[in-house]
Amino acid sequence: MTTDLDTFTTEFEAMRGELKSFLLRMTVSAADAEDLAQETYIRASAKLNTFRGEASLKTWVFAIAANLTRDQLRAAKRWPENVTDICKEAALSNVQFFQEAMHIRHTSPQGQFEIREHVSFCFTCVSKSLPLEQQLTVFLKEVYSFKVKEIATIMSISEAMVKHHLHHGRQALMRIFDQRCSLINKEGICYQCTELNGIFNPEQDAAEEVAKLKLARAAANADKEELLALRTKILQELDPFESGAAELQLHHLEHNRQVMQQHLAENESR
Repeated sequence: MTTDLDTFTTEFEAMRGELKSFLLRMTVSAADAEDLAQETYIRASAKLNTFRGEASLKTWVFAIAANLTRDQLRAAKRWPENVTDICKEAALSNVQFFQEAMHIRHTSPQGQFEIREHVSFCFTCVSKSLPLEQQLTVFLKEVYSFKVKEIATIMSISEAMVKHHLHHGRQALMRIFDQRCSLINKEGICYQCTELNGIFNPEQDAAEEVAKLKLARAAANADKEELLALRTKILQELDPFESGAAELQLHHLEHNRQVMQQHLAENESR
């Protein structure tokens, strides 16, 4: 099977948005996501003659992107499970951060704050506490809907190993959210979704906004598997570069990335 460059370019552009969102959620850097997406296109174009059609073109492209991401992140330290607490404390003492965020909120067409957008943002940050292979597997399966066989091809591992990484990644995320998230557990210690709603939407009732979320409505009766699925469904439905909250959330994400870089560097030097 052969694919000419023009056809490939057309098909690549059709999947670029989805690819960039995957890369953003892996790297938590908009700039890195853009660079890796472009590098994926360059690498894929250069070896287009090696594409034989054993897997779909999308699977083949994501395999190249995943390998580039692995190379970039392999030496990176995992974020702590309480990343949101650490970044909240840093934000509270950062006047410039809130000034910039408020400016975005009031001037940008992508400056909205919605609780469901923050659920997606939170998942991205918490996923950085997983080992890299687990993080890759969870995003590929639960958010980007690749099958186990396709993920094995993308990651160049066995299907059994995909299932192993997926199981342990899912278990870790369910445990973290069950212990921390007040949306799904009344004893959860994190209320940032409603706190931030109060800051950015002071005239909006946070309880009413929470009640609109299927995740919150299902919390009393759903099991942990279903609640995780509801979280990942929110990610599936949101494009972090194109949503009505994109600029505000990307600003928050960059803040967290910088805080974590400093936090990990300080811990390493102790």
